[in-house]
Amino acid sequence: MAEGLRVPDAMSLPELTVRGVLLGAVITVIFTASNVFLGLKVGLTFSSAIPAAVISMSVLRMFPGANILENNMVQTQASAAGTLSSIIFILPSLVMLGHWQHFPFWQTLAICAAGGMLGVMFSIPLRHLMVVKSPLPYPEGVAAAEILRVGSSARAASGAAASTGMSHILAGGGVAALFSFASGGLRVLGDAVNGWWSLGGAVLRLPMGFSLALLGAGYLIGIVAGLAMLTGLFIAWGVAVPLLTLQAAPAAGQSLAAFGTEVWSSQVRFIGAGVIGVGAIWTLALLFLPMMRGMAAMFGSLAGGGRPRGELPRTERDLPGIWIALLTLGLAAVLVAVFASFLGQAPAAQGRLWPLVAYAVLFAFVFGFLVAAACGYMAGLVGSSTSPISGVGIVAIVLVSLLMVATHRQDGLLASPEGLRLATALAIFTTAAVIAVASIANDNLQDLKTGWLVGATPWRQQVALLIGCLVGAAVISPVLDLLYNAYGFSGALPRPDMDPDRALSAPQATLMLAIARGIFLRDLNWTMIVIGMGVGVALILLDQLLKRSCRLARMPVLAVGIGIYLPPSVSAPIVVGAVLAWVLDRLLRRRARAQGRPLAEYAAPARRRGVLLASGLIVGESLVGVLMAAVIGATQQDAPLALVGPDFARTAQWLGLAAFALVVAGFGRRVLGRGDLAA
Repeated sequence: MAEGLRVPDAMSLPELTVRGVLLGAVITVIFTASNVFLGLKVGLTFSSAIPAAVISMSVLRMFPGANILENNMVQTQASAAGTLSSIIFILPSLVMLGHWQHFPFWQTLAICAAGGMLGVMFSIPLRHLMVVKSPLPYPEGVAAAEILRVGSSARAASGAAASTGMSHILAGGGVAALFSFASGGLRVLGDAVNGWWSLGGAVLRLPMGFSLALLGAGYLIGIVAGLAMLTGLFIAWGVAVPLLTLQAAPAAGQSLAAFGTEVWSSQVRFIGAGVIGVGAIWTLALLFLPMMRGMAAMFGSLAGGGRPRGELPRTERDLPGIWIALLTLGLAAVLVAVFASFLGQAPAAQGRLWPLVAYAVLFAFVFGFLVAAACGYMAGLVGSSTSPISGVGIVAIVLVSLLMVATHRQDGLLASPEGLRLATALAIFTTAAVIAVASIANDNLQDLKTGWLVGATPWRQQVALLIGCLVGAAVISPVLDLLYNAYGFSGALPRPDMDPDRALSAPQATLMLAIARGIFLRDLNWTMIVIGMGVGVALILLDQLLKRSCRLARMPVLAVGIGIYLPPSVSAPIVVGAVLAWVLDRLLRRRARAQGRPLAEYAAPARRRGVLLASGLIVGESLVGVLMAAVIGATQQDAPLALVGPDFARTAQWLGLAAFALVVAGFGRRVLGRGDLAA
C-alpha cells in the first residue's frame, strides 16, 4: 500500500481549483439528493467520502496536472452531502405538524447553510489537538486517505489507464437504477412481498422488500447492526403485533393486513420509539467522558496561544482567527434573520417575536457549540457513519421543548392551540439548526484527518467544506419538496388520492415530532413508550453480557429500536445486505487461509469492491427515486409510466423477488472477483 505518499510541507500543488470546486459541486448535488431520499425512506444516510474520492480520481485523471491534493479537496467538499443531509431527520416534522405546507427555499437554505457552516467554524479549533496530536482512529478519514493514496500510486505507476474503482460504482448504480425504474416507474417488478396469516386471532406477517438501496445500506452497516435490526423486526412482528391483535378484533370488513398494520402503526411503533430513546441516552452516556474531553480540547484550543500563523508550516495553517470570528458573527446574524422570518407570520408570535428569536438563536448557538466538540470526538472515536446524530437531535429537542415549557408557562403562549403549535414548530426548527451544526462538525474532523494524512492545506479544506455546505443546503429544499409532493411522508400526504403504502417513512422526523408533541400537548402513547423503554433497558443489559462473553455477537440498542420502528419491508432488505456482507467476508477468510496469505492483504481489494458496489446501489436507486418524484409531481399521477395495471401486482411481486435474488447473487460474485459463492 502507498502509506508513505504524503505531500511534504515544502511542496506546493494546486488544491482548491475551479474545476475541482465545480466537480465537487456536481458530486455534492448527486450525493445530497441520494442521501435525502435514503434518509427519508429508511432513516439512514451513507458516508459519501470514499465514493466521492473514487469519482473525483476517475474524472480529474482526464485533465493534466491533477494530483492527490486536488482529489482530496473534491471529496472534502462532496462529503458535506453525506452529513448535512442529516437535517432531514428533523425538517419533515414541520410538514407533518402542519406548520409548513411545503419546504420554503430560503428558510431551508438558511437554516441548513448557517448551521452547517457554524459546524465548520466550531470544529476548526479542535483540528490540531484532535487530528494531529490525538490517537483517535478516524476510520472513514483513514480509509479515504488510503483510497486517494492507492489511486495516486496506481496512476503514477501505470499512467492514466490505472483503475480507480469507478466501474464498480457505475455497475451498482446502473443495476439499481434499472431495477428501481422497472419497479417504481414501469411497475413490472414489485417492490415487496408479504405473507399474512392468522393464528387463533393473532396476526402474523412475513415481509420482504426488494430495495437495492437498502441492500447496499445493509451491506455497509454490517452484520452486528443487521442482526440487531432483525431482532427488532422479530420483537415487532413476532411478539408485539400477535399479542396485541389477540386482545383486539378487526373492524367490520377490515382485512388481515390492514388490521395488523393499524396495530403496528398506532401502538407497536411507540415501543420502538421508547427503545430508540433509551438507546440514544445510553449511547450518549457511554460517550460522556469522551465528549467532555472534546469540549475541553475546544476550550483549550481557544484559550491557547501558539506560533504566529506565518511561521506555521503549510499543513498546519487553519483559517485565520479574524476570519473565523467574522464568519461566526455573520452566521449568527443569519440565524437571527431566519428565525425572525420563521416566526414573523405567526399570529401567536406577535408581541413576543424577538424574545422567541433570541431564545432560539442562543440555544442553537450555545448547544451547537458544545455538541460540535462532542460530535467531533465521537467521529474520531467511532466514525462519522456510526456517530449518533439522531441521538443528539433527541436530546436537543427534549431540552429545547422543556426549557420553552418552563419559560413560557406564564405568558400565555402555551394557552392556545395556535401557541402550542408554534412552540412545537419553533422547538423543531431550533433542533434543525443544532443537527446541522452537529452533522458537519461530525464530518469536518474526519475530512481534516484525511487531509493531514495526504499533506493537504487545512484552511483550503475548510473553505471547501464551507462551499459544500452552501451547495448541499441549496439542494435539500427542492429535493424535499419533490419527494413530499410525489410520495408524501408517513402521516402527511399532500393529496387525498395518494397511496399511503408508498409514503416515505421519515422515521426520525416522525419520532421527534412525537416527542415534541408529547412535551407540549401531552398526547403520547406513554404506555407503549414505557414498555419500549423497559425493552431498551433489557437490551442494554443483554448487550453488556454479550460484550463480556462473546467476541462477535452484540445487540446495539438503537439498531433494535429502528428495526421495531421501521416498516418491515424496509428493514428486511437491510438485514439481507448485512448477512450478505458477513457471508462474503467468511468466504474471503476461508480463501485467504487456503492460500496461506494474510487476510488484510488478500481481502482488501474485495472489500473495497463491496463498498463501492453498495454505494452505487444506493446512489442509483436514490437518483431514480428523485427523478420519478419529478415525473409524478409534474403529472400529478401516482404511476404515470406504469405499463401494467393493479391486476398484475401479484405477478410483479414474484418477478421482483426473482430479480432481487439474482442481484444478490451477482453482487456476491463481483465482490469475490473470481470463483463462485460456493468456492
